[in-house]
Amino acid sequence: MIYPIVIYGSQTLRNESVEIDKDYPEFDKLVEDMFLTLDEAEGVGLAAPQIGKNIRMFIVDCTPWGEEDPSLADYRRVFVNPVIYEHSEQTDLFEEGCLSLPGLHENVRRPVKIRMRYLDEHFVEHDEEFDGRPARVIQHEYDHIEGKVFTDHLSPLRRNLIKNKLYKLAKGSYRCTYKTKR
Repeated sequence: MIYPIVIYGSQTLRNESVEIDKDYPEFDKLVEDMFLTLDEAEGVGLAAPQIGKNIRMFIVDCTPWGEEDPSLADYRRVFVNPVIYEHSEQTDLFEEGCLSLPGLHENVRRPVKIRMRYLDEHFVEHDEEFDGRPARVIQHEYDHIEGKVFTDHLSPLRRNLIKNKLYKLAKGSYRCTYKTKR
């Protein structure tokens, strides 16, 4: 099943998500459906709140960058109950977009490396360091389970400059090629 993507303005995107366990109903189907939804929307990450589920889970698919970086050619991952507990002092700017904020792209400063504990799709524990594009996408999706969106990282001046775009999104004025809901 391909889920509609929740658009900016929905309270679901602002709610903090709750942890789940291996008994979460139809978890394997949810993972499969989230990847189908992500593929349909041509994104690189999708968090459960973006499909209306406030649970601490997101998926990442960095394979679109596989040609320029062969280490990402098969990079499709599931993250359950993640906790970022360390990040580098070094940061960089990178243009981000979001399936929940269609048509909006802004430069966001984030740490270049993070360390995180999480469970995979088999509920096996991991403690891992991430850098480069995976670290960027993971931090973006992690924000969603914390009730944040990428525009929250912008300066007050920049947020003020895009407030009309955000207002239009929240009121349903946007175009995209994938299914959405407000």
